[in-house]
Formats: sequence, C-alpha cells, structure tokens
Amino acid sequence: MPIQPIAIKSTGLVTSVGLSAPAACAAIRAKISNPTETRFMGSDGEWIMAHQVPLAEPWRGLSKLTKMAAMAIAECLDGIPSADWASIPLLLCVAERERPGRLDGLDEHLFLDIENELGSTFSPESTIIAAGRVGVAVALSQARKLIYEGSKPRVLIAATDSLLTWPTLNVYEREDRLLTAGNSDGFMPGEAGGALLVGLPHRETELICPGVGFGFENAHVRSDQPLKAEGLASAIKESLRDAGRTESILQFRVTDVSGEQYYFKEASLAFSRLDRTKRKQFDFWHPAECVGQTGSAIGIVMLAVLKSACEKRYAKGDNILAHVANDNGKRASMILAWHSKRT
Repeated sequence: MPIQPIAIKSTGLVTSVGLSAPAACAAIRAKISNPTETRFMGSDGEWIMAHQVPLAEPWRGLSKLTKMAAMAIAECLDGIPSADWASIPLLLCVAERERPGRLDGLDEHLFLDIENELGSTFSPESTIIAAGRVGVAVALSQARKLIYEGSKPRVLIAATDSLLTWPTLNVYEREDRLLTAGNSDGFMPGEAGGALLVGLPHRETELICPGVGFGFENAHVRSDQPLKAEGLASAIKESLRDAGRTESILQFRVTDVSGEQYYFKEASLAFSRLDRTKRKQFDFWHPAECVGQTGSAIGIVMLAVLKSACEKRYAKGDNILAHVANDNGKRASMILAWHSKRT
C-alpha cells in the first residue's frame, strides 16, 4: 500500500493557559501552568486542583464543551468562508464511553449544539469518535480515507473534553490517581478544546502525518498484570511501517503523559523495545504538564504544539514520534514529519 501522508494545515486551541493556538503554544513552550482550586473537595479535606479554562461566563457540562469546541473550530477555519464549511467533514472526538462520570448527551446533542453555536453545518460525512485520548489517531486514520478515497480535499478534526465533574473526579480521587499534596504519583485534571484542519500535502513547508498505528495493552493502568508495554510498542511499530520508515529517523517524541509513573514507565519500556539507534538525546515532550489531563483533547494539543514548534524552529528535529494511551488499554502512535527547504 502506498504511503498516504496528510498535512496539518491549521490549528485552533482553547486551554487553561491560552484561548488560542498561538497563546497556548507560547505558554506551553515557556512551561507556564496555572492550576486553580475547583469547587470540589477531596477526602483529605483539601480543594481539588485542576487546569480550568476561563471563559466569559461560568458555563459547565455540555455548554462548556460546546463553547470550547466552537471557539477552537472558528480559529482553525479562520479565512475559510462559512458557506464552504458545509463541504468539510467534521470528525468530533469526545470521551470514551468507559470514562467514569461521562456526561450524558455527548453522542446525541453535542454535535448539533456545536453547529448551532457556530451557525453553520458540516458535511454529511461528519461523525463522532468516542475514543478518548486515542481519538486523535483514530480521526487522522479516518481523515486519510476521506481525503484519498472520498475525494475530500479538507477534513476538520475537533475535540472537546473536561474531567472537571464530580462523578469523574470522585472515581479518580478514590483510586488515588489525582496529584495532591499527599500523592505525587498522580495527574492534574484539566479541560480543553482543539481543532485541526488536515488535507493533502502541498506546501514546501508543513507538518505531515505519514503513519498511524494502534495497539492494545493488556497490562493497562487498572490491571494487576506486570507491565511490558507490548501494546504501545506494537502501535509504534505499526505506525513506522505505515509511514515506510524506521525508528532510526526519529529525533524526539511528544506524548499525552500527565504525571502518573505508570505511563512514564510504559513510554520508556515501549521505545526500548524497538530502539536500535545510538542517540545523544531523545527529548520527551508532554504538554499535559501545563494544561493537565484533558482527555480526548490532549492529542490535538500535542499536534498543535508540534506544528508551532516546527514553524518557529524550536523543535528538536524534523521526524517526531507521538503516542497516546487510554486507561482501558487502547494505544495509538503517530509519525510526524516537518517538510521544509532545509530537509
């Protein structure tokens, strides 16, 4: 099968450290973080800290997800007449169905709410991808089919998610997975919206994704099996095969790791299973350290950060490994490459 790369044309972000892609990427580059107290209290009597998106009004639930998604989409499609949006498929990534405390209405109402908020409609090929953190990779794979087999010149990938509801936080708090004064092996919950416009590569300088791969980890974070990172290693190998490349070309990586030692260990183990190249360094980026664990939106945050880093020439190389992982064992890997006159 020939390699079928797709290019990331534009981005949009709404995060706790910036309400646009340039602002959020600049803050993440500077490692700015601003966790604040939520209205929820943990079992230790302390307020639960989180990365909250400050909007004009205190929207919550589906309303806030709608606002964040609409803002990111509007930024991403800036310059494209709204009358043309009806020809663009929207692949909307949301929380996986196994997510503790998942909001009602994600599958039934969110898409229409976003269209109403934007005052526009999208192509009939649009769909909802309820795959959590691996959703961005699933969306890239589906976008590639729409572009190469469906003759769609442009596909919009968007995500919106929040872990800041009590039914969700209560489960993670009881499982001792939140970062607190008494637990350093945890993550800080967050929320975000993001969007990517993808299409066929055309320009001399742009970020492309030539390969995507998937795997499943039986020893996931909620299992009691010994971790061997076989699922993530399998996903990385599949993405390299899909891209027609070997691990030797990879120069750094970006991941959805957000603080738990399990996922740092898995990332290290997985790459050691296929690393055969002597490297002086192999940087490990994890933007969740600034925006928190933002569920299905973290993949778009990662790719938007990469695009900004490549354009502003502070990336650690032109060939990048990106990978994401769900608590339920699903794993995904993406190979990214920056094509420029210097390569």
